[in-house]
Amino acid sequence: MISSENDKILNLLTFLLIGMIVVLIILVVVWLILKLKKDTSKTINKGINKNELDKNTKNSTVQYGKQSIFNFMEFNEIKDNMIVQKNGERYLMVVECQGVNYDLMSGVEKSGVEDGFVQFLNTLRHPIQIYIQTRSVNLQSSIDTYKDRLKDIEDKLENMKKRYKEMQESENYTEEELEKVFFEITKQTNLYEYGKDVIYNTERMSLNKNISTKQYYIIVPYYPSELGSNEFDKEEIESLSFSELYTRCQSIIRTLSVCDVSGKILDSVGLAELLHIAYNRDEAEVFEISRALEAGCDDMYSTAPDVLEKKMKSLDKEIEEKAIEKAQNAVNEVQDKRRQEIEEKEASMDDLINELAISIIEENKGYLGEDIVEESKNKIKGETKAKGGKVNGQKKTRTRKS
Repeated sequence: MISSENDKILNLLTFLLIGMIVVLIILVVVWLILKLKKDTSKTINKGINKNELDKNTKNSTVQYGKQSIFNFMEFNEIKDNMIVQKNGERYLMVVECQGVNYDLMSGVEKSGVEDGFVQFLNTLRHPIQIYIQTRSVNLQSSIDTYKDRLKDIEDKLENMKKRYKEMQESENYTEEELEKVFFEITKQTNLYEYGKDVIYNTERMSLNKNISTKQYYIIVPYYPSELGSNEFDKEEIESLSFSELYTRCQSIIRTLSVCDVSGKILDSVGLAELLHIAYNRDEAEVFEISRALEAGCDDMYSTAPDVLEKKMKSLDKEIEEKAIEKAQNAVNEVQDKRRQEIEEKEASMDDLINELAISIIEENKGYLGEDIVEESKNKIKGETKAKGGKVNGQKKTRTRKS
C-alpha cells in the first residue's frame, strides 16, 4: 500500500519537473529571439546612417554639367526642322494638325470624314505616332494685342473729338455735317468701350489656370539604316533624311485634307516649343519658349532658315516637275490613242460612205424600184471594187496582171 503511494508521488514529481524544463526551454528561446531582433535593428540603423552619409558625401562632390543633363533627355538636338535622336540613328519630323468639330457634323459629313481617315490609314507606308499635348492657355499675348488695338482706337477717337470741336468753333459747317461727324464719334466711342470690356473680361479669364487646349501632332520617324549599306557622310545623311521626311509629311498633309483636317510641318522653333512644354509642363506657362529664345537659351538646337527654305523650295519644285511630267505623259498617251482612232476612221471613210449609201438606197427600195436599186448598188460595188475597198463587208485586193 505504501509502495503504490510512493510511486504515484514519484510520477507526479517527474511530470512537474518535465513541465518546468519545457517552460524553461521556451523562455530561453523567446529571450534569444528578442535579442536577435534587437541586434538586427541596430545593424539596419547603422547601415541606413552609413548610406545617408555616403549619399550626402556623393552629392557634395558630384558636379552636374551640360553632358550629364543630356543623358536625361531622349533627343540630342533639333536641327533643320528635325529632332535628332540616338546620335543620328533616328530622325523625327512633326506635323501639327487642326481638327474638325465632328460632333456638329451631319451624318453625310461624318461619313465623309470617316472615309477620308480610312483612306489616310490605307495610304500609310511607314510608321507614325499620334501625339496629343494639353497646354494651359496663356492669354497674355492676346491681352497685349487687344491693348495695342485699343490704343489706336483711343487715338482715333481723340482726333475725331478735336476735329468736331474745331468744326463747331468755325461755324462753317451745316447742322447735317455736324450730326454726321457726331454720329461717327458715337460709333467710335461705343467701339472703345467695347474694347475695354473685352480686355477686362480677358484679364479675368487669364486668372483662371484651368483653361486648357489640346494640340494634335503626327510624329513621322526615319531611320538612316533604311538606306542600307552606304558610305554617306553625316551631312549627306541629314540631307537625305530631311528630303524623305519632308516628302512623307507632305503626303500625310495631302491625304488628311480629304477629311477636312489641315496640317503644317513644325519648324525648329515649333519643335523646341513642343519639347519645352513636354519637359517643363509646370513652368511652361510662366517661362515661355519665346522668352527663352530672347534670353539666348537656344544653344541646344540650331536653325538655318535660308537653307531650310531653299531645301523646301527645291523639293516642292522637284515634286511639281515630276507631277507635270507624269500628267503630260498620260495626256500624250490618250492623245496618241485618239489620233490613231481618227486615222483608222479616215482610212475606212470611203468604205463607210459606200455602206451608208447602199443602206439608204435599200431603205428607199419601195420608191425607186428593184431595177434601179440593183443597178445603183452594183455601181457602188463596182467603184468600191475598183478602189480595192470592201464589198459586203469583205475587203477586195487588186491582183497584178501577168
